[in-house]
Amino acid sequence: MAIIIIRTIIVYLALLVTMRILGKRQLGEMELSELVLAALIADLASHPLQDLGIPMINGLIPILTLFCCEVLITGVSIKSVRLRGLLFGKPSFLIVRGEINQYEMHKNRFTTDELMQELRNQGCTDISLVEYGILETDGTLNVILFPSARPVTAGQMGIESSIGGYPSIIINDGRVLEANLKHIGRDLNWLNAELERQGKGRAKDIFLMTVNQSGQVYIAAKEHDS
Repeated sequence: MAIIIIRTIIVYLALLVTMRILGKRQLGEMELSELVLAALIADLASHPLQDLGIPMINGLIPILTLFCCEVLITGVSIKSVRLRGLLFGKPSFLIVRGEINQYEMHKNRFTTDELMQELRNQGCTDISLVEYGILETDGTLNVILFPSARPVTAGQMGIESSIGGYPSIIINDGRVLEANLKHIGRDLNWLNAELERQGKGRAKDIFLMTVNQSGQVYIAAKEHDS
């Protein structure tokens, strides 16, 4: 039993490190080579766990080899536009100026039901309002509306808007994140004074507190079980 647990932990850590090194882009989307890599790694990793007679190194070496191949292919494709297009394909325009490109739909085996679903997912139900519908290489559909159908921005209306900035988490489930507090130029004295001013008590009673670059504070107190 102990051997099985140890082998499982080793394989898990190896896969965790491998996927972490590959980067966030690979975790957020799957290109063709990445899909193949994930399928192969999943199969290879299962063998040392199912058969204790297989040496652990026999499972780790193929995983490491595949990882090196993926890093090499990714590095070369960054420098070669032709290779990148060959391996990952190119975006396809399924909708052009409100008209469905039926050739690209058939080429990518994309049905009308799938097209309508993707449009609904992005809050669009009228194809005539779509200037471009682009099927990206990772399978997602990006929709660009005609300028007349796009939401009006404050800049277009000539309205000045304040810059809120990115909110920093100051208190997370009762724990004060002093590094974030220092990042926004505040200290514990300011924090305690702010909590007292808003009548929120102590930090350990706060579930979440954030402060953005404009100084706007959001505080959510913990919900205590009755």
